[in-house]
Amino acid sequence: MKNQTTPSEAESLDACAPTAADLGQFRLAVGSIIGKWKIEILWVLLPGPLRFGELRRALPGITQHMLTAQLRALEADRLLIRTAYAEIPPRVDYALTARALALKPIFLGLTEWAQSAHEA
Repeated sequence: MKNQTTPSEAESLDACAPTAADLGQFRLAVGSIIGKWKIEILWVLLPGPLRFGELRRALPGITQHMLTAQLRALEADRLLIRTAYAEIPPRVDYALTARALALKPIFLGLTEWAQSAHEA
């Protein structure tokens, strides 16, 4: 059985149809978080700062090279902060910026959506 859209639903869909400018803004936003392992890195850092080794353990399957590259890209996009401490042995923490923390409700919404889609 096909899902049918009622006339009032169709009108509300037309009212929120994205414009070309909206699409451009969407591409800019998504471009900084889409990439191999980027969303997973952001997700793992939501609870708080982690060190490189902790990130690696939290992301099974990621290589050291890939983690380094993605951390640098996320830092360049101002989504995370790298803090190096003048200690022996050296210690470096990675933490989300306010800009990245603003994604938390979106990530939680995606998680809820995935759970409901899985249950259906």
